[in-house]
Amino acid sequence: MFDTISELVQASIGPYLPMTLTALALVAALLSSGHILLSRRAPGSTIAWMALVWLAPLLGSAAYLMLGINRIQRRAESLGIPHHQRRDTLERYRVDDDALTFHLTPRAVHLVPLRALIDRVVRRPLVIGNAITPLFDGDGAYPEMLRAIDEAKSSVTLVTYIFDNDEIGRQIVDALARAHTRGVHVRVLIDAAGLRYSFPSILRRLKRARIPAARFLPSVLPPHIMTVNLRNHRKIMVIDGHLGFTGGINIRDAHRLSTHPSFPVHDLHFKVQGPVVTHLQEVFAEDWEFTTGEHLKGDAFFPEPTTAGQAMARGIADGPDEDLDRLRWTMVGAIASARERVRIMTPYFIPDDSLITALNLAALRGVQVDILLPSVNNLVYVQWASMAHLGALLEWGCNIYFSPPPFHHSKLMVVDGTWFTLGSANMDPRSLRLNFEFNLECWDPTLGGHLDQMLSDRISEATPITLEQWQERPRWKRLRDGAAALLSPYL
Repeated sequence: MFDTISELVQASIGPYLPMTLTALALVAALLSSGHILLSRRAPGSTIAWMALVWLAPLLGSAAYLMLGINRIQRRAESLGIPHHQRRDTLERYRVDDDALTFHLTPRAVHLVPLRALIDRVVRRPLVIGNAITPLFDGDGAYPEMLRAIDEAKSSVTLVTYIFDNDEIGRQIVDALARAHTRGVHVRVLIDAAGLRYSFPSILRRLKRARIPAARFLPSVLPPHIMTVNLRNHRKIMVIDGHLGFTGGINIRDAHRLSTHPSFPVHDLHFKVQGPVVTHLQEVFAEDWEFTTGEHLKGDAFFPEPTTAGQAMARGIADGPDEDLDRLRWTMVGAIASARERVRIMTPYFIPDDSLITALNLAALRGVQVDILLPSVNNLVYVQWASMAHLGALLEWGCNIYFSPPPFHHSKLMVVDGTWFTLGSANMDPRSLRLNFEFNLECWDPTLGGHLDQMLSDRISEATPITLEQWQERPRWKRLRDGAAALLSPYL
């Protein structure tokens, strides 16, 4: 007889275990392969995932389940405020070709067809009557945000990727708590992955202040196991439905250069006023309803829009749902429309084939293509992967520069000094395929010219890299960069 329970189990199951595992591995590989083939993805990605699920039984299928499935099944039109309210309140601010031509300089009228292209890509209209003000670093952005919260009368909504439990994080929570005590409707949404950047998380302090707060995709267990790799990277704050803030700045002390943090971070944020603020609020409302089930509506959140300036703008939501590829198509269309100059500033630059082709074709047409990247990156493996892609651009005449420290986290693209896009999205596969992002598309010859000049000033302080320098990197660096590039979609 059997002396122990383990011997009994081994005798009962042992003979069948290899066969059972083989069957499970086969079923998992077949199911994974079917999903891979039915999904819309690049051939290279398809081949890579197919190889992984078959060559690494069970492990490959588990990796695909957690990292390879990037679609959240939600229809954005079914969330947020009602469709008729979204459209009717902004209809009188909609920009057509005649209005756009009237507000552009003669040197920029060739960009007019770009509006029609983006109209077909993005579900929100281009609207006029906005004022957009750049805010540099946390030293410029946080005081404005705190002042706005303290002056809020009806609502404060905030979605951010990182919300650290540090000095500035606590200051913002205290301001939100004061607003909540005054009777202001406060809602805070933080990405679950971004909350892990500090411990204990800021969520405890928000809960103690009785501020309605939630985590975006909080669990790696079912039903969220297939969305563990997806992140809400948006940075949006809206005050009373009339004043908005968006850009690249998270909430953390590293952005306040005046406090001399150990790893200082330059960044660019924007204060937004006018009808386009409704777009910011819509995107927050959709994310909030998706996360909590609460439907935000009424004048507290969606008052009648008011004009504040002459800038034309629209919000572009992008993510692994119905909004997939909206930003990538917008960027490719804008680059293809350029005649004089395209300037890009981004911390993480891993362009896909469509962006590389668009940039190279622009350069070949005689367009000046300037790409400004940080020389010091907080994610070195992303920098390695980025280096592997630069040769394909340098070869055809694109100009690439590395800005000196501190690390630049700003995201901005300016076309012909008139059209520009700003927001949370980097120019890499994570931002353009996996993350939930939010950018503004803006038309403003005055501000566009200022931002173009700002990039020119930063380029003058940067170090260019030539094709020869890129080719002369040591062999071990080229191998390292090439290996990192293989992981580009998930860095």
